[in-house]
Amino acid sequence: MASSLELTLLYLVAAVGGVVLCRLSRLPPILGYLAVGILIGPHAMAVSGDSAGVAHLAEFGIVFLMFVIGLEFNLPKLRSMKKLVFGLGLSQVVLTTLAAVVGNALLTWAFALVGRHGVGLGWQSAVALGGALAMSSTAIVVKLMADRLELESEHGRRVMGVLLFQDLAVVPLLVLIPALGSSPEALLGALAIAMVKAAALLTVLLVGGQRVMRWWLTLVVRRKSEELFVLNLLLVTLGLAWLTELAGLSLALGAFIAGMLIAETEFKHQVETDIRPFHDVLLGLFFITVGMKLDAGSVLANWPLVLAMTVLPVLFKFALVTALARVWGAAPGTAIRTGLYLAQAGEFGFVLLALATERGLLPESLQSPVLASMVLSMLLTPIIFMYSNRIVMRLSSSDWLLQSVAMTTIAKRAINTEAHVIICGFGRSGQNLARLLELAKIPYIALDLDPDRVRQAAAAGQSVVFGDAARLQSLVAAGMARANALVISYHDTPSALKILDLVRNHAPKLPVIVRTIDDSDIERLRGAGATEVVPEAIEGSLMLASHALALVGVPMRRVLRLVQDQRNARYGLLRGYFHGADDDTADELQHARLLSVTLPPEGASLGRTLGEQALPDVGVSVVSLRRASSAVLQPDDSLLLAAGDTLVLSGLPEPLALAEEKLLRSN
Repeated sequence: MASSLELTLLYLVAAVGGVVLCRLSRLPPILGYLAVGILIGPHAMAVSGDSAGVAHLAEFGIVFLMFVIGLEFNLPKLRSMKKLVFGLGLSQVVLTTLAAVVGNALLTWAFALVGRHGVGLGWQSAVALGGALAMSSTAIVVKLMADRLELESEHGRRVMGVLLFQDLAVVPLLVLIPALGSSPEALLGALAIAMVKAAALLTVLLVGGQRVMRWWLTLVVRRKSEELFVLNLLLVTLGLAWLTELAGLSLALGAFIAGMLIAETEFKHQVETDIRPFHDVLLGLFFITVGMKLDAGSVLANWPLVLAMTVLPVLFKFALVTALARVWGAAPGTAIRTGLYLAQAGEFGFVLLALATERGLLPESLQSPVLASMVLSMLLTPIIFMYSNRIVMRLSSSDWLLQSVAMTTIAKRAINTEAHVIICGFGRSGQNLARLLELAKIPYIALDLDPDRVRQAAAAGQSVVFGDAARLQSLVAAGMARANALVISYHDTPSALKILDLVRNHAPKLPVIVRTIDDSDIERLRGAGATEVVPEAIEGSLMLASHALALVGVPMRRVLRLVQDQRNARYGLLRGYFHGADDDTADELQHARLLSVTLPPEGASLGRTLGEQALPDVGVSVVSLRRASSAVLQPDDSLLLAAGDTLVLSGLPEPLALAEEKLLRSN
C-alpha cells in the first residue's frame, strides 16, 4: 500500500501531465484533472491505491473554490446585471430543479404502472440531483468565451448573468441538501433548524463581521509580513468553514462567507493574488478525486443510462435556456448561443453531488453513471463551441440576417476609405492610437465587441463599429484589401494568431502590428506573420529607465540616445524611416532610412542566399525579410531568396539605391 507521500506525488505527477496536455490542446485544465483521475483511479489502472488521505486534502479544494466565489461577489455588478441574474439565472436554476423533481415523479409513476414499485428516487434525492444538474461550468465556459472574444457580446453577458446566479444558488443548496438527508418525519424540523442556523450565522457575520475583518486585516498588514498575511487568510477561511460545520452546516458555506467579508475590504485584490495558488492546486486535486470515483465497469454495464443522462439533460438545458433567453428579450440567435454555452454540467454540480452522496441521497449504483454523464457533457463543451455558429445558422435564419446587417454596417463605414489603418480593439490602447492617427490625418476604422463602448465612441464621432476582428467577414467588410496597416491593440495571443492567419491567407502584403504584455510570444507572432510586435513590459521598462537616468543626472540627450539604441535593437522598423517626397532636404539625406524591395518573378538574386548578395559591402543592412506567404523572418545569411520576398533595407540613400539595383537585376 502506497504511503501518503507517494500518493501525493502520484496525484501531482498526474495533475501536471493532465494540465500540460490540456494546454497543448487549448482546453481548460479542469478536463485534464478529470481525465487523469479516471485513468489512475481504482476502477481503471488502479495505481492510486487508497486515496482517502489525498481525498481529505481535496475537500479543501471545495473550501477554497467557495472562498474565491465569495471574494468575487460584487454587489455593484450584481445590481447592473440584476435582470439577467435574477431573471434569466433564477428561472433557469428553479425550472431545471423542478423539472428533475417532476421527471422523477413521472418515472416513478410509469414504473408503478408496470408493477415495478419502489423504482425511482425520492423527491429529496430528485431535488439534490436537479440542483446539481442545474449548474454549468464557469471555468470551461469563461475560458472558451474569452478565447473567442465573446465575454462582452450579447450572448456573453447573458451567459455570465446565469453563471453568476448559479454561483449564488450554491449557497442555499449547501444548506438545503444536508437537511434533505434527514428522515422523513424529521425533515421539516431539520429544514427549519438549518434555515434558522444559516440566517443567524449570516446575520452575525455580515452585520458585524465586515468591521471586524477590516480591523483585523489592517492590524496584520501593519506588521509588514507577507507570511503573516497569508497565514491569516488561511486561518480566516478554514476557521469560518469550521464554524459553519460546527453549526451543522457545510464547510463550503463558511468559506463563501469568508470570501464575502474580505470582498468588502480594501485588501481584496491582494488576497486574490495570495490565495490563488492554494485554490488552483487543491481544486485540481478535488477534480482528480472526482474522476477516480468513476467505475468504468458500472458505466459500461449501464451505458444506455449514461447516454440518456448525458444527452437528455444537455438537450433539456439547451431548450430551456434558449426559451428563457427569448422570454427575457434576447434575439433568436443570441438565445440559441446562450442555450448552447450553458448546456453542460458544472464543477459546482460535483460539489453538490458529493454532498448528496455523503448524506445518502444518491444510491451508490447511480453515482458512477451520473458522474460519467456530467464529465461527458463537459468534454463535449469545446466541440459545441466549435460548431456553435453552424448550429445557430441552421436553427435561426434571423441570426444570419443580423450578422449580414452587422457586416453591412462595417462595410458602409469603410466603403469610401482606403489606405487606412484597421484597429482591432478599441480599449485604451486602441483609442490612443486613433487619436494619434487623427492628428496625422490618417483614416482608420476600429472594430470592437463592447456594445456600450462602440455606441459611446460612435456618438462622439469616432470611426468605430461593432464587429469581431477575429472573423474574416468583419476584416473584409472593414476594407482589409484596401488598408495600409492593421493593428491588434489588445493583448490576447490566441486571438492575435487567428487574425494573423486570416491576414496571411487573404491579404498577405498587409503589415500587422501586434501588442503583447511581454516578449514571451514575440517569435510565435512573428512566425505567424506579424510585421512588428510591441511588448508593453519592454516599453514600460524603457520609460522607467529614461526617467531614472535623467533623475540621477545623465544628460537628456544621452538618455534619449540610449533609449533609442535599445528600441533600434528591439524593433527593426525603428532603425530608420521610409522615404517620402518631403524628405529630400540636405539634413535628411545624411540620415539612414528604410527601403522596401520586393523581388520580381525573374531576377539574378533568386535561388541565392541572402549572404551571397553581400549587401553590407555596399553599406546596407537588412532589417527584416517578409516572404510572399507573409511570414516575417529575421535576417540570416543562409536564407534563400525567392520571388515575391520583400526585404526591408536600412542605409543612406546612395547605398540603398545600389542595393536595390543589385537585388532587382535580371538574369
